[in-house]
Amino acid sequence: MECLTAKETIDNTFELVRKTSFSEKKLKVPTEEEINNFLDKILEIQKFLNEKSEKIEEINGLLEGLTWLNGIKESELMQINTLIGSAKDLLSVLIRQYVSLNFLRKKGIAKDATKRFKFSIDLLRENIDDLESIFFSLPKMPNFIETTKQLSLV
Repeated sequence: MECLTAKETIDNTFELVRKTSFSEKKLKVPTEEEINNFLDKILEIQKFLNEKSEKIEEINGLLEGLTWLNGIKESELMQINTLIGSAKDLLSVLIRQYVSLNFLRKKGIAKDATKRFKFSIDLLRENIDDLESIFFSLPKMPNFIETTKQLSLV
């Protein structure tokens, strides 16, 4: 163990203060304008994500409405099938976009807008699955057909 003399301790402290003072004098502190520009960019990101979320929420509402349709004709079923394919494509694009925003989540930037975007994407996935189930999977199940008939009598 090394014992420093008072002079060495003072010299070391002086050297650290001197170097820190010099580097701080050279350091450029962001101006108010630069900080405001940075904050404006964050607001732009939030607005961008919220607008995307609103559009997805609108689509989700329309897809949910389709699940209540009855008496679907074969041609309409074909349209629903095509719609499901397009919705899956949209979902894939949105998931990639969300993943590309990972750096925002890690830094805690636009947390609420990012969460809303994720929630709207998750709901889109659920609505697509519901459409597939209601129009293509469930009608093939005998128990579902019987239960549907009984419910329609109520």
